[in-house]
Amino acid sequence: MAIISDQQEPTVEPGTEPRDKTTPAPAEEGPGNLDKVRDILFGSQMRDLDRRFAKVEERLSSEAADLHEELRRRLAALEQFVRAETEALVQRIKAEHDERAESVAGVSRDLQAAVAASDRRSGALDDQLARAQRELRQQILDVHQQLADELRDRMNGLLARLNREADDLRTAKADRVTLAALFTEVAMRLTHEPASKDEQE
Repeated sequence: MAIISDQQEPTVEPGTEPRDKTTPAPAEEGPGNLDKVRDILFGSQMRDLDRRFAKVEERLSSEAADLHEELRRRLAALEQFVRAETEALVQRIKAEHDERAESVAGVSRDLQAAVAASDRRSGALDDQLARAQRELRQQILDVHQQLADELRDRMNGLLARLNREADDLRTAKADRVTLAALFTEVAMRLTHEPASKDEQE
């Protein structure tokens, strides 16, 4: 900012002649004259300094106001940015939470479905095992019954054969007894016939 350096001319009182600046003022006694001398010598510089101080103060006040406004705008922008970032972060966290909750729910549903499928397979295996056990027991019973029938048939056949052989043996024994009696009778007859012939002679 430009600084005004113009110095005002000293005021000339009416009825007096202007003095040259280089001409020293006559000495006057008294404090009032001293103030006039001070004003003549330093008044323009003091007033110039006052104007400069006023301009500096005005400039500082303006800059302070501008700085305050800029700071306020930046703080507002920062607050808005922080608020937007916070809201975005909250939304992102909420989305991630919802996604993870959905994922957990999906895993839970899959686990429940797997458990249900396992229960169904276990039930089906239990049914198959029970059916296989029933079929095996029935097959064992059938084989046992078949073996029992075959054994009974063989026993019956063996008993029938033994009965036939016993009957054959009894028949053969009777035939041998009959033959023995017949031979005995023939022998007796043969024995008595020569004796009878001798007596007749």
